[in-house]
Amino acid sequence: MFVPCVLRSADEAHRLQALRPYQLVTSLSEPLFDELVRLSAALFSVPIAIIALVEESTVQFRLNVGLPAGTQQEQRAESLCSIAITQEHTTVFENLQTNPCTLAQPGFVQQLNLQFYAGHPLITPTGYPIGVLCVIDHQPRPFAAEEQQLLSRLADLTMRMLDLRVQALAEPLLSSLWDQLYNQIEDSVTRIGTLASLLQWEESAETDGARAYRQSVREEISRVLDAMQAQLLAVAC
Repeated sequence: MFVPCVLRSADEAHRLQALRPYQLVTSLSEPLFDELVRLSAALFSVPIAIIALVEESTVQFRLNVGLPAGTQQEQRAESLCSIAITQEHTTVFENLQTNPCTLAQPGFVQQLNLQFYAGHPLITPTGYPIGVLCVIDHQPRPFAAEEQQLLSRLADLTMRMLDLRVQALAEPLLSSLWDQLYNQIEDSVTRIGTLASLLQWEESAETDGARAYRQSVREEISRVLDAMQAQLLAVAC
């Protein structure tokens, strides 16, 4: 019987310590994070997107779109996300039916009939991988380098927003900064949502129009990241 071991960080104790503040953030009601997950699914035309936090023995899916109601966690041994956090790049399984992951138990994948997975690690400023932004489909599909770059940028934005929210809960000055940034980020999310809607009208992910929309999304994400960095530097000064 095939029973793979759980892959763990070389510094798992410190990784779990770094994870704790983000567990609190994802347990709170924050519409902007819900919207980011929804947009991630729309941008890649997949039914499922998740901000997953990898805990000691489970993987938490509190922020997700497309999972069955009540599905908020899975065992770490069955999680593709537990594989993705060990990588610096995007982890991609284009066809889990013909090329399954051999490093995780197949129960969860088979139960939900998951056939495509792409996940990029969420890495804290101190360098610890705490989770994954992933997009999932019930059908096999290719995932081009351009799409991997877009998922990487979305993961970067997600991590920066999570980190800012953690700081805002602890520091009153940053709490007001979060409120200021909220409207700016919300406007960008709206623009990204429009681009995602246009992208879904394209015949495939490789048309000129689809490439142009993804480039526009990356540019919008870069603007948000630059704005966040400028605001944080202003506060630090």
